[in-house]
Amino acid sequence: MAIEAPRKEDLKRIAKENHFELSDSEADAIGAMLPPIFEALDRIDRTAGEVAASVKRYGDRDAGRRATIEEDPLNAIARKIRVKGAASGKLVGKRIGVKESVSVAGIPIAGGSHILEGFTPDDDATIVSRMLDEGAEIVATLNMDDFALSGDGTTGARGPTLNPHRKEYCSGGSSCGSGAALYYDSIDITIGTDQGGSIRIPSSWSGTVGIKPTYGLVPYTGVMSIDPSLDHVGPMARNVTDVALALEVIAGKDPLDFRQDEVHVQPYRAILGKDIAGLRVAILREGFNQPGAEADVNASVRKAAAELKRLGAKVEEISIPEHFEAGGLLWPIVLEGMATLARGNLQSAHHSGKYDAGLANHFGAARREQPVTQARTVKFMLCVGNYLHERYHGRIYAKAQNLRAGLRAKYDAALQKFDALVMPSTPMKAHRRDQPGPYSMVTNTAPFDVTGHPGLSLPCGKSDGLPIGMMLIGRHFDDATLLKLGYAYEQSVNWLNI
Repeated sequence: MAIEAPRKEDLKRIAKENHFELSDSEADAIGAMLPPIFEALDRIDRTAGEVAASVKRYGDRDAGRRATIEEDPLNAIARKIRVKGAASGKLVGKRIGVKESVSVAGIPIAGGSHILEGFTPDDDATIVSRMLDEGAEIVATLNMDDFALSGDGTTGARGPTLNPHRKEYCSGGSSCGSGAALYYDSIDITIGTDQGGSIRIPSSWSGTVGIKPTYGLVPYTGVMSIDPSLDHVGPMARNVTDVALALEVIAGKDPLDFRQDEVHVQPYRAILGKDIAGLRVAILREGFNQPGAEADVNASVRKAAAELKRLGAKVEEISIPEHFEAGGLLWPIVLEGMATLARGNLQSAHHSGKYDAGLANHFGAARREQPVTQARTVKFMLCVGNYLHERYHGRIYAKAQNLRAGLRAKYDAALQKFDALVMPSTPMKAHRRDQPGPYSMVTNTAPFDVTGHPGLSLPCGKSDGLPIGMMLIGRHFDDATLLKLGYAYEQSVNWLNI
């Protein structure tokens, strides 16, 4: 169907909606300008578009099916699939599950939402291409919160993901399936996204290892966004070694990702097992005093820090008072950012990177044709984000963005003296699914989405049958030191028996 030019009444209506008037003569003059322009638009629309190289190389793709309850008792899997990668490489033998916001060409993904049901991407995300190039087998897309706008794993269109340790408790979100699915023997490594803690919260509550890499280290091309300035994607696994292996494969420059500037990669696996003697670790006092903090969580993390000291690290306690308020900067950015993204049909604008025309078209049509079924968290984000935009004209968003550099400098100053900061990943353990989630779950994770520092969450104990996570924060592009510390701790203890 040809691209149609607006009629005179369309032009006048749109003008009024945008707070200006068009006279009849002005509308007629604009209409006369449109035929050659819309002929060009129609030619563009009729182009087939670029086919990803990975689709050509790895054409054996089984779009699969929903898992049975016997196969997926935790409701962690959105779809069982099979995409086989190269015959050789670093990930041969590794079975990968990806969050349902990560594009795998030819495989339906819905971003945890009813609105995107039926959407099938044409291209692989860059990280998927990289994993396939290294021999991975993609075996599942994984359950997630509706549009990734929650932290407890209960709001997805397919229902809540259950905590692997106590099923009546939350698994943590929004990458809920990426945490819980690691308790299945059929999945070795998963991919999650993190804009406020969505890798580290499920790692903490489900008892897995997960890293939010330095902002820009891992390309986000082909992954559904919330706000490009917050977007992080990274690996989760049952151990530090597999996290380091996956990060080694997916990290690095991608010319199609406008989020990236200069990227510095490190030998993530090579550093594992190296002596941590002399590394300087700072216990961040404010990270233990957040609203809702639980004494057993604090005690387990402090005990883990003491174990790092026993292993040779120099450990002392410091204070960064700004940490108490740091998470608040997330709200105007994520609220207005997500509302703006929705108005743009899930596409950012004004950059020369990769766009997803199919996703834009599907979302734009579906949100007008389908009943409003989004989770309350999605409605909250869109209502409040649009209100802020309309009432304050982007002023609060702009000020929050401008405050990021000062906040980053506070942590950078501490990280000039120390190699890592340590605190609870979440101040509390998982809550019951029949109870409202505390937004203070993000008070330790969110600041580092704002500043872009890398953050590693790993299990450091259990209490009342529920996992407790320790978070290590490092310098920009020094993700390897966090993995080195995490590996040393992991090898020294069996956290399930702590």
